[in-house]
Amino acid sequence: MLDLSDVSADPARQENVTRILDSAEKLFRHYGYSKTTVADVARDLGMSTANIYRFFASKTEIHQAVCGRMIAQSYKMAYDICHQPISASDRLRNYVHAQYKMTLETMLDEQKVHEMVVVAIERDWHVIEKHIDSIHDLLADVIAEGIAAGEFLEQDPGVASKCFGAATINLCHPQMVAQCLAKTNRAEADDLVEFAIRALKK
Repeated sequence: MLDLSDVSADPARQENVTRILDSAEKLFRHYGYSKTTVADVARDLGMSTANIYRFFASKTEIHQAVCGRMIAQSYKMAYDICHQPISASDRLRNYVHAQYKMTLETMLDEQKVHEMVVVAIERDWHVIEKHIDSIHDLLADVIAEGIAAGEFLEQDPGVASKCFGAATINLCHPQMVAQCLAKTNRAEADDLVEFAIRALKK
């Protein structure tokens, strides 16, 4: 997979990579990932398919990079919330609600985006796993601060962050969110978040 940080030292290359990703994301959103080809992206940009392959080895690599940008946006949102000057409980609460809102609005309302994300998850790309680890690290820091402040029980923050993530995954995982929306026997978002936060407390 292309590491986008590798192109930052070359402005011209970075501009081309950005143009390709912008075009690909636009076409993925409009036609769907499976129906979009590298030739479609080249045509949209007015360049040859061979020129696209100078920057990306395949459609899969383009897809990974597009998803990588979406993940980066999700991480920035999580990072900003986890560093708010409020209680640990409120930061955890705000994070899960914001992630749930992002999943509903970005990944489900736009069906083609949902397809793109599901493909990435099903292929078990390392970018997804790396993102999950990064979120766990952020939540562990918040939980550690909550423990230090006497807000949460003394416990291993790393283990607690993974358990908190597992307890609220129905609100963050696109496929699970989609499935639960259609069912009436699932926990409400507010109830699930509050239950997970109470489990951390004394």
